[in-house]
Amino acid sequence: MAFFKALGDWLWGGPLLAAFLAVGLWYSFGSGFFQIFGLPTWWRTTVGSLFRRRKSSKEGRGVTQLQALSTALAATIGTGSIAGVATAIVYGGPGAVFWMWMSALLGMMTGCGEKILAVRHREKGPDGRWQGGPMEYISKGLRLPGLAKVFALFCIAETLAGGNLAQANSIATALSASVGANPMVVGVVLAVVTAAVLVGGIKRIGKLCELLVPAMALLFVGSGLAVIGVNWRAVPEAFRMIVSYAFAPRAAAGGYAMGAALRYGVARGVFTNEAGLGMSAIAHACADVDQPAEQGMWGIFEVFFATIIICTVTALVILTSGVYDPVQALALVEAGAVPDGMLGAPLTAAGFAALFGEAGEWIVSVSLVLFAFTSLLGSGYYGRRGMETLTSAQWVQGLYQLAFPVCIILGAVGDLTAVWQLVDAFNGLLAAVNLPALLLLSPEALHLLRVWLRGQKKKLENCAQAT
Repeated sequence: MAFFKALGDWLWGGPLLAAFLAVGLWYSFGSGFFQIFGLPTWWRTTVGSLFRRRKSSKEGRGVTQLQALSTALAATIGTGSIAGVATAIVYGGPGAVFWMWMSALLGMMTGCGEKILAVRHREKGPDGRWQGGPMEYISKGLRLPGLAKVFALFCIAETLAGGNLAQANSIATALSASVGANPMVVGVVLAVVTAAVLVGGIKRIGKLCELLVPAMALLFVGSGLAVIGVNWRAVPEAFRMIVSYAFAPRAAAGGYAMGAALRYGVARGVFTNEAGLGMSAIAHACADVDQPAEQGMWGIFEVFFATIIICTVTALVILTSGVYDPVQALALVEAGAVPDGMLGAPLTAAGFAALFGEAGEWIVSVSLVLFAFTSLLGSGYYGRRGMETLTSAQWVQGLYQLAFPVCIILGAVGDLTAVWQLVDAFNGLLAAVNLPALLLLSPEALHLLRVWLRGQKKKLENCAQAT
């Protein structure tokens, strides 16, 4: 794993961090920072639409917008939201949370652009349903089919690592710590159930995620807010640490360096919302929607919910519950002696247990199992779409269908540190292909956004005149 660690450190050592922030800034400036000043519009189009009656999805055409969002959130709200945040805080310090927020703020518009382009360049698949994503907008929008295949190859690798090994590893680790479950048994059961759901395709995945995602988010966020509420006196100090550790060359008491906070904050932030990686655009391309920019609003909400809401709750639980001390954690990191209980899900579970006791560990375990299971479903679909881009040979696609559950078993019994090294490396490679494509196609995406916004403005004006 030394090679992947070196590759991940090099990719995230500066150029990629700058590229993520630059593309996010480009789309933000180009849209007039729509994610901030256009909040009423994108909130009304997303959350507000859930309370309005919509026409049913046309059979055989696609999934509903909520199902597309749920599938995308299922693949993003996984171990990154629970285990990834904890790992970032341990290795990057409390300041990593600040850079998660910054990457999310800019990533909201990057995600918007991805979804617009995914719907704009999608096509009908052999089954008559919509399919699309970076492979299509790179191939059709940029007319670079070879580069689209490179992205597809990295997509397959990432789904087998971050979307598979990391998820299975965190599930097995959480269940082993809470109930003493055998990781191998967990891996086998998980592999069988996941394979059975994936056979049903995007329609079955979307319906299941539409049921599970809201339930698991409510359980985790509600319980997390309870922990934060009980420890409300520690909240101001938590925010002070987040901001001060984010900028200090060396925080007080010989703490973390700013570079570590930036590196782990942006890397883990990207893993939790996937803005700039292009993966979630594959799910959004399946939505039954006519206007590409309308689906872009769901892209903004996706990043907001996955990182600003879920990850912030996780971070504040860890920082306010007393289970984490930055000076002690840094000493262990520098000595290379970080115990398993301070990495990933166990640290988050300890924060919940500070209020709920053993039940807190169960809350995290159940949430993680649901988060990671739905992430496996989304990633399995993404990987299959990548394989379909590379080849139409059914036997090759069948190999992926076999490799995916096998990797679930391997991830369940693997080493957590090694898995995260693979995640960083493959996420970096995906971004290295997708970010330039987003930049080159930004005039088209921003034009579609402006045209749609003008139409929305006219609708509001007509409604006002009618009343």
